[in-house]
Amino acid sequence: MKTTIFIPPRFLLFPLVALIGIFGLGCNSQPKINNIPDQLTIGVISYGEGKTSLDKYERFKDYIASQTRAMVDLEPAYNELQAIDQIRNKEWELVFAPPGLAAIAIGKELYIPLFSMEGVSNRQRSLLIVREDKPITKISDLANKTVALGEIGSAAGYYVPLYDLYGLTLAEIRFAPTPKTVLEWISDGTVDAGAISEQDFELHRRSFRETKFRTLHTSRWIPSGVMLLSPTVDRNQQQQIQKAMNDAPADIAADAGYVPAAKIPSYQEFIKLVEKVQPIEARVKQKPAVLLPETSAQQKSS
Repeated sequence: MKTTIFIPPRFLLFPLVALIGIFGLGCNSQPKINNIPDQLTIGVISYGEGKTSLDKYERFKDYIASQTRAMVDLEPAYNELQAIDQIRNKEWELVFAPPGLAAIAIGKELYIPLFSMEGVSNRQRSLLIVREDKPITKISDLANKTVALGEIGSAAGYYVPLYDLYGLTLAEIRFAPTPKTVLEWISDGTVDAGAISEQDFELHRRSFRETKFRTLHTSRWIPSGVMLLSPTVDRNQQQQIQKAMNDAPADIAADAGYVPAAKIPSYQEFIKLVEKVQPIEARVKQKPAVLLPETSAQQKSS
C-alpha cells in the first residue's frame, strides 16, 4: 500500500528562506575592505597664499586612492566664496587650507586639523608698507587714504590688515591681484599704503630700486596652513586616512606640502581675529570704506 506523508507548508518555508539567504550572501560575498566612502574629494586652494598648481597634488591623490580604495578627486577653488561654500556644504572630505580659510573651517564648520602645512605655508606676518617720503607714521594716519589689500581670503593680504585697520574710514580699498602689484601701486602713488606678507615684501622689493619703502606696521604672527578633515568622516575613516598620510613617502608628502612630524598650530586666536573682521567685509568695496560693523558705524555717525 502506498503511504503519503503530508508536510505542512510552514515547515517548507524555513529551508526555502535559508537557501535564498545562502545564495544572497554568495552574490554579495565580496566584503568591504574598509569603511572609507566610495569617493573622497580633496579641496585645493588656487588663490592667495594657498595658490598652487594641481599637478603638485596628483601623486598624493593617487596614493590616497591606493591606500583607501576610494575614488579620489581633486577640486580647486578659485576664490574664497567658492571655497567657503564647499566647506559649508561639506563637499570636501579633505582640504589643503591656507590660514584664512582654515580659521573659518575650524571655527564655524568644525573641520578637524590633521597636519601642519609648514612645507608651503610657514608662519608669517603681514606688513603695512608706505613710501619713505610719505608723511604717514602710524596706522591712524591712513584715515581717508587709499590702501591696497591682497586677494580676498588671503591671511597676510586681507584678514590681518583689515583687523589692524579696524575702526578707520578709508577713502578706498583697492585689491591687488599679486603681491608685486601692491608694491607697484605704492611706488607710483596709486595707493598711500599697501598690505603684503613679510616674505613677499623681501622677495619683490628688489624690483623697485628707485623707490624707498618703509614698514608702517608689522602684524602678529599668522599660523601656518593646515590639512583639514571634514566632520562628516567618521572616526574609523579618520584614523585610516590619518595613518595613510602619516606613512606616506616623504616625497609625496613634500609635494602636497604637509609635514607629518610638524606640530599642528593653534588656531584659537586667529579664529577670533577672522570672526572680528567678517562683519565688516561687506563694506570693504564701498567708497569710503568704513571699517566698522553696520550698527557701530551708524552709532558713530549719529
